[in-house]
Amino acid sequence: MKRAVTIIISLFLFVFLAISWQDKEPSTKVIGKLIPFIVPKGWPKPVYDFKKNPVTEEGFELGRKLFYDGRLSKDGNFPCASCHQQFCAFATYDHNFSHGFNNAQTTRNSPTLFNLAWTKDFMLDGRIHQLELQPIAPITAHNEMGENMDSIILKLKKDTVYKRMFTKAFGSASITTPRIMKALTQYMLLLVSSNSTYDKVMRGEEKFILPQQLGYEIFKRKCVSCHTEPLFTDNSYRNIGMTSDAYLKDSGRMRVTGRREDSLKFRVPSLRNVAFSAPYGHDGRFFSLMNVFEHYRKGIVDGPTTDSLLRHKMPLSNYEIGQLTAFLYSLSDTAFIKDKRFADPMNPYAIPSFIHLH
Repeated sequence: MKRAVTIIISLFLFVFLAISWQDKEPSTKVIGKLIPFIVPKGWPKPVYDFKKNPVTEEGFELGRKLFYDGRLSKDGNFPCASCHQQFCAFATYDHNFSHGFNNAQTTRNSPTLFNLAWTKDFMLDGRIHQLELQPIAPITAHNEMGENMDSIILKLKKDTVYKRMFTKAFGSASITTPRIMKALTQYMLLLVSSNSTYDKVMRGEEKFILPQQLGYEIFKRKCVSCHTEPLFTDNSYRNIGMTSDAYLKDSGRMRVTGRREDSLKFRVPSLRNVAFSAPYGHDGRFFSLMNVFEHYRKGIVDGPTTDSLLRHKMPLSNYEIGQLTAFLYSLSDTAFIKDKRFADPMNPYAIPSFIHLH
């Protein structure tokens, strides 16, 4: 009980400080060239309010530079991109936890970053409700970037390039927390993944091969309740019957709400780009899709808060797993993970040679 109260108090203070930072930012008119946000055909309307923070070319470029800048971390070694790598759909490749400041590790698997304009709450437990506030959490976490905003601002003020970029993006050289957050948000909003084989089939540009089509039919029977098209998540929080890690003791959504019925519930992840983003699960315990399928057909624990759809496990034959895998690979958006617009501005061609693109 004490731990839940402490977490709730910490969250309240975090939100209070973030709002106070926002209140200090004077209202300004749009500066720079607007970038229209294009909603893919057949997709729902984004939930993000673009009137609050219109995306401009100058703001986006500033956000991209900040996303890859190690100076946002205490020792300069951990930019946002160190945990969110483009070649694996802005997740962390091949590691269940990411490395952080002072040889620490994160305590949750780094989620992918894309299609955030359709997301209301952020983090795997949904504890943050505005995209502009989300970066503050990893920036200030002692085991992630380990820094504070005042220190970051002092560092950026010494850089004449940043002064010019902030002027172009916001009309003056003033470097503030709200402006840093707005720029990062503009960058992240444009991380839209909508050009996979699946998308091309839906647009009538291509056709599924037979295993993909068969897998799609199985998917619609057994998976679509939680992984709703076209985003392939319903953004709900569910307990999929995973046992609690004895060391981390991560209770998931319950850490935010304090309610027992939310124990071990985590956000339903999008299945887009799943071929690139292993390992899976909130703690990265599943190192392959086969591990995930084995969990659903054999490993689900029927606990007090296990989702009602999964209490009796999910019958999956080897044949069905094969076809489902083919379909899930059709959700791979290679254009997205190779898009130079989103790459490190200092090294826009850097895709490790050992990554095999599907």
